[in-house]
Formats: sequence, C-alpha cells, structure tokens
Amino acid sequence: MRSASTPTLVLAATLSLASAWVCAAGPDPHTGAALPNAVEYAERVLPVRQGFVSWRTLSNVKPSFEGARIVPVFSQEVLNLDKRDVHVQGFMIPVETTRRHKHFLLSAVPPSCPFCLPAGPEALIEVRTTAEVDFDHKPIALAGKLAVRDNDPRGIFYILTDAAPVLEQSEAKN
Repeated sequence: MRSASTPTLVLAATLSLASAWVCAAGPDPHTGAALPNAVEYAERVLPVRQGFVSWRTLSNVKPSFEGARIVPVFSQEVLNLDKRDVHVQGFMIPVETTRRHKHFLLSAVPPSCPFCLPAGPEALIEVRTTAEVDFDHKPIALAGKLAVRDNDPRGIFYILTDAAPVLEQSEAKN
C-alpha cells in the first residue's frame, strides 16, 4: 500500500487550478446550453443543509495576478470562516490507494468522470480527519476546523483539520 506523496497533491491541485478555475464552462454540445460550473452542479446534487458552509460561499474568490503568479483574493465572507469550526459536505477524492482514509480531498462534485477534473481550487478542500473514513462515492458530511490559504504552494485554498464525519439523525439514533 503506497501513500500519496506531496507531489500527488501538487499535481492534483495544479491541474485543477490550471484547467477549471481559469476556464469558464463551455456550452453543452447537444443542447447549446451552458454547462454548469462546479458550484452550480453541487447545488443540484447536494442537499441544502442548515448550518453547513455552501460551495457557493467557498467559491467567493477571484484570481489576482502578481507577476506570473495567480493569487486568490477571498471575499470577507470566506475570510470570516478562517480558523473556525464548520460543517461541509461533498465528495471524497482519495489521495491514497487504500479503502480507509485520514487524508483526502473533498470536492463540490463527484469524481465520476475518469477523464475530467472534478472542480477548481475554489471547489476543493484538503481534509485531515481524526479517524479513518471509508471511501464511498456518495456525499460525505464533515465537521472540522477550516483554514483559508492564500499562499499554499500546491494551490489548495482550503484545509479542514480535526475533521470527523457528521452523522445523519437516523444514524445517530441507531
């Protein structure tokens, strides 16, 4: 069992940044309608949950250029979440080749297309959990401490630490 190295995360974040954040959604070749971006798609596939930070909120970031570098400029709403305990939901993207994970990416959209990048950096959160979590293709809800990063060398905007799955009411009663 090989664990993911920092270069794996760097590659994932760099590819995501280069292709998804800078590019706009193009038209659907079948209907001509604009394809949804990651946030719009997340709003279609994830339930609205009271007390959860939405992907729309996390997407309130704009690119700024400092020389050849792209630097994120976060909204005040996003900056107010820095170092706060939050609840988030999304889809697990493993960074290791194991069934159980303590380190993974959380995406606004499911990573179901093997040829597509799931989202830009505004729609990804690096997650470090307190206990191992089984991989699943279904959405996962997590609670933890969110950090907003404006200078991560890997291009990851958010990290959730001390994270743990949030149990549904029906699960908590069993």
